[in-house]
Amino acid sequence: MSVEKTLAMIKPDALERGKQGLIIDRILTNGFKITAMKQMRLTRVQAEAFYKEHAERPFFDSLCSYMTSGPIIALVMEKENAIKDWRDLMGATDPTEADAGTIRKDFAESKERNSSHGSDSPQSAHREVPFFFSQLER
Repeated sequence: MSVEKTLAMIKPDALERGKQGLIIDRILTNGFKITAMKQMRLTRVQAEAFYKEHAERPFFDSLCSYMTSGPIIALVMEKENAIKDWRDLMGATDPTEADAGTIRKDFAESKERNSSHGSDSPQSAHREVPFFFSQLER
């Protein structure tokens, strides 16, 4: 198996509550190498562009409002099987359905305020990583 890159995002609710250090520690202790990281605040235009595949869904407006409500931390991470391993470490989108020991079970407030994001496929990672990071940054 080859090393894979994925995008991870620590969302506004986690930063509001000061949980970013605990989440980054969890990332590192699970064997991920962080190759790029930045804290930023998304504009509405950026949030809408990032989540454009959800534009027709009923939660799109509230998702974009939430994602612009405070800063996020975007990360590029790599390891073998990075996409699946990060999705497993995050846990189910709804923290009430997430397994014990996952980021969302331990840190998320709700299905929307779920503390973290991760690319769900290699195709998503190829789109999402350059959304936040130039070739020189990663």
